[in-house]
Amino acid sequence: MNVQDRLSTRAKELEQSDRSSLRVNWIKAFGKAPPHFLSMRYMRKALIWDEQRRAFGGLSADVKRSIKTTQAGSNRKTPPQVVLKPGNQLVREWNGKTFTVDVIDGGFLLGSKRFKSLSAIARQITGAHWSGPRFFGLTGNGDKS
Repeated sequence: MNVQDRLSTRAKELEQSDRSSLRVNWIKAFGKAPPHFLSMRYMRKALIWDEQRRAFGGLSADVKRSIKTTQAGSNRKTPPQVVLKPGNQLVREWNGKTFTVDVIDGGFLLGSKRFKSLSAIARQITGAHWSGPRFFGLTGNGDKS
C-alpha cells in the first residue's frame, strides 16, 4: 500500500471514530489529552495532519519562523535583503539636491570621495547619524525624510 492509500484509509478510519477513540488517537499522536472543548471534526483534521506530517515531513523552517513570530504578537515580515554589486548606483534627493552614489569593490563613491559604508555617506550628506541603507531606501523601515 502506498503512502497516499495509507493516508486515505487512515482518514476514513478517523471519520468513523467516536469521541473516545479520537481522544485515544490524540494522546498517541501528541502525548497529552486534547482540550475538552475541541470538536470531533477538529480532532480528525489535526490527527490526519499529523499522519501527513509523519509521512511527508514537517513544516519548513520559514513556516515555523512565521508561526513563532505570529505567536509572539508580531506579524511583521523581514523584507528581503538588497544585494549591492559594483556598478550599481543609488540616487537620493536631500534638501533639494540630488546625490548619486556609485557602488564599487569594497565601498562606495560619492563624487570622487570613497566611503566604506552607506551610513558614512548619509552622515556626510545630512550632518546627522543615519542608517545608510535606510537613508537610501534599501530597507522597508519607513519613509525617507
